[in-house]
Amino acid sequence: MAATGVKWFTLAFILSDGGCNPAWDGNRPLKGGSDEAAIKSIRGAGGDIVVSVGGWSGAKLGEKCGSASALAGAYQKVIDAYKLKAFDIDIENTEFSNATVRRRVVDALKIVKSKNPGIVTYVTMGTTPQGPDATGKDLIKLGAAAGLANDAWVIMPFDFGGHSGTMGDASVSAMEGLKAAVKSAYGYGDADAYRHIGISSMNGKTDEAGETVTTGDFKKILGYAQQHHIARYAFWAVNRDRDCGSGGSAGDSCSGVAQSPYEFTKIVAQYGG
Repeated sequence: MAATGVKWFTLAFILSDGGCNPAWDGNRPLKGGSDEAAIKSIRGAGGDIVVSVGGWSGAKLGEKCGSASALAGAYQKVIDAYKLKAFDIDIENTEFSNATVRRRVVDALKIVKSKNPGIVTYVTMGTTPQGPDATGKDLIKLGAAAGLANDAWVIMPFDFGGHSGTMGDASVSAMEGLKAAVKSAYGYGDADAYRHIGISSMNGKTDEAGETVTTGDFKKILGYAQQHHIARYAFWAVNRDRDCGSGGSAGDSCSGVAQSPYEFTKIVAQYGG
């Protein structure tokens, strides 16, 4: 925070503890541990947090909770534990591909919205370079049909399995596809559609061989965000926003590209909405 000026952090991931109950990574309690300590530290320094539920691996609450009301109850435990102002559902893998679970997540979020006036909600998903795939579009349509006033539909434009141009170009193309899907589903005008989309990129080498997101790509995304006033510009992850050093390889703790400390974070921190 001191080095970059960034004020908000997304903490991930909340998973199922085996049943319809939330836990950090599926095994750490909401209260009393290192996660709560980190949140207190961030808030003590004048910042705040978004908690993200889901991710690629692990047991998902959307699957372990048998109904929308039960799932909303699990989400509510997290919101109440930290008095959250913002909440992210990162819907991936089996949770994303199951039509019943997609509807359950949408209906649960609608309950959360009704019980927590003013809370900001994000739904984050994977994407193609052209925007959300058929499953992603279905999820957005489900939200619109249910009357879910979701603050932002967010894509993760990486791990593409092939793309043309730079990763910045592919990210912008994906965002335009997302904007079109949200506009169509909700009947928004262009300006409102842009204000209801977001991006969560990845810095440096991604999970896919030969795919690298550079600081130049982040700057291109920043320009797009500033032009259209999108709802969210985030990335995975500040923990890896540093050079790997000699002999190191990209992973959870470094980016795999030559960079100065927090170089990607400093670009994202320039975005003001």
